[in-house]
Amino acid sequence: MRRTLILTDDLGRGERLARNLGADAGVLLHDLYGDDAPPAGSGLIISDVSALTSESVRRLRQALTVARSPDTPFLALVHGNLGRGEIQATALGATRVLPASAAHALLLNTVAGLTAVGAAQPTKRINLNEQAAAAREVFASIFRADGPPSAATVESGAALVNQAIRETKIRDWLAVVASFDDNTHRHCLSVAGLAAEFARTLGLNESDSRHLVKGALLHDIGKAKIPRAILNKPAPLTPEERREMDRHPAIGHAMLVNGNYDPLTLAVVRSHHEYLDGSGYPDGLCGQEIPDLVRLITIADIFAALIEARPYKAPKPAREAYAILKSMGAKLDGDLVRAFAAVASACDVPQRASA
Repeated sequence: MRRTLILTDDLGRGERLARNLGADAGVLLHDLYGDDAPPAGSGLIISDVSALTSESVRRLRQALTVARSPDTPFLALVHGNLGRGEIQATALGATRVLPASAAHALLLNTVAGLTAVGAAQPTKRINLNEQAAAAREVFASIFRADGPPSAATVESGAALVNQAIRETKIRDWLAVVASFDDNTHRHCLSVAGLAAEFARTLGLNESDSRHLVKGALLHDIGKAKIPRAILNKPAPLTPEERREMDRHPAIGHAMLVNGNYDPLTLAVVRSHHEYLDGSGYPDGLCGQEIPDLVRLITIADIFAALIEARPYKAPKPAREAYAILKSMGAKLDGDLVRAFAAVASACDVPQRASA
C-alpha cells in the first residue's frame, strides 16, 4: 500500500493526525514551511494547515506540484471558516474537503474511500452504521445544557449527515437512526437526514445543503434544558408538561443568540413550530414573516415526528404521514409540501408482492 502524505504547518498536530489514521497507515509528514521538497508517489495527500493565507496557499500549490500525480486523491482539512476554506481547497484541486474537527469515524471513512483503489469496498450498511454512530456522537456534544455548541462541531455533524445521505438511501438512514434509544437524538438525526434528502431533491448546492442540515441539527437545541422526565416520558404529555415542552424554541434561541450563529439558523431554532396561517408558536408568525429555510425544516420536522415510533404510538407509514402534511393546507408552504413528495416516496418501505 502506498503511503499517505500529510502536508502540515504544525508537525505536532500532524503527528496527532497520523496517529488518528492508525499506526499501520504508512503516514509520512511534510513540514510545509521546511526547506525540503515533499516526496512523490503517495497514495493519498492530506493537507492540514491552520490558516489558508496567501503564503500557505502558495506553499501548498508548490508542494502539490511536486508530490501529486494526476490520479492521487487530495483531502483538504479546513480550520476555521469551512465555506471560505472549501473555495480555496477546491481551487487547489482538492478531491474532498472536511472540517479539521470532523468526527473520527468520518475522517477514517473518507480516507478509506479515497485510498481503496481496486480494493473490495465495505457494504453501505456497514458504512452507514458507522456514519450514523459518528453523527450521534457529534449530536451528543451539540445537545448539552451547559452552553451552545461550537460552530465547528455543528459543521462536522452536518458533513456527516450530508455524506451519509449522498452515499445511501434516506430510508436506510432512518432505519439505522430509529434504533437509537434517546428520543431527541433519534428525532433530530431523522430531521437532519430528511433535510439533506430534501436539499438533494431541490437541487440545492453543497453550501445551502449544509446550511439546511445545520439548522436541522440545531432546531431542538432548546430541549437540552427541558427536564428529561418530560423529554423521554413514555406517554402523552399533560397540558402542563406540554406548556413546558413548548418553551424549547425560545430557550434554544436564547442559548444561541449571543454565539456566532447567522440569523437564518437562529430563525430555524426559534420558529420551526410557526405556521403560515399564524397559528404556531412562540411568536404567532405568519406568511412572509417565516423564511423559506424555516418552512423546509418545519415540513421535515413534522414528517419525522409522524413516522417515528414512540412508546405511546406506532409509527405512521410514509404515505400516511405525507397525506397528513398535505391535509394541513394553509399552515404549510404548499409548493414545498409538493416538492417533499419525492422525499416521502423515498422513505416509503416497498410493499412485498403477495404470494
